Amino acid sequence: MTDLYATLLSWAVTLSGYPAPAEPPVVVPKPHAFFVEQACSGQPCKVLGWYAGGRNLYIDEALDPEGNLLASSIVVHEMVHYLQGVARGDDVLRGGAAFSIAPSCEQAVQWEHEAYAVQREYILRYGAYLPVGSAMLHVHCDSKAAQR
Repeated sequence: MTDLYATLLSWAVTLSGYPAPAEPPVVVPKPHAFFVEQACSGQPCKVLGWYAGGRNLYIDEALDPEGNLLASSIVVHEMVHYLQGVARGDDVLRGGAAFSIAPSCEQAVQWEHEAYAVQREYILRYGAYLPVGSAMLHVHCDSKAAQR
């Protein structure tokens, strides 16, 4: 793990309150086409970072986390998802899926809200404001569909 990623993991731990993991995640840069195919089911999307289980978390290779605050905040966001997985006890370190059991819609939304809250706080600590996660304000779970 590079010094940069170790520092960003420290930010994720500090701001989220999760304990430091025994094994840090591995940050893997990928071309944007990877995210379209893997994270967005082949549909065009704006995903720039993705944690899908295991120890790897993926970031768009066009990002510059060392020189760009938004880019480094995306890494922090994905590291929060890694910490969430470790805290849940999912088989993340054995290369399992992101969830040992599928989360409820409410739980998935809560995890995303938590990761965005940490990302926003990270940005604010640098004295900046970037409206990350604002689309999540409109995300809700359809309780009727969930009961079917």
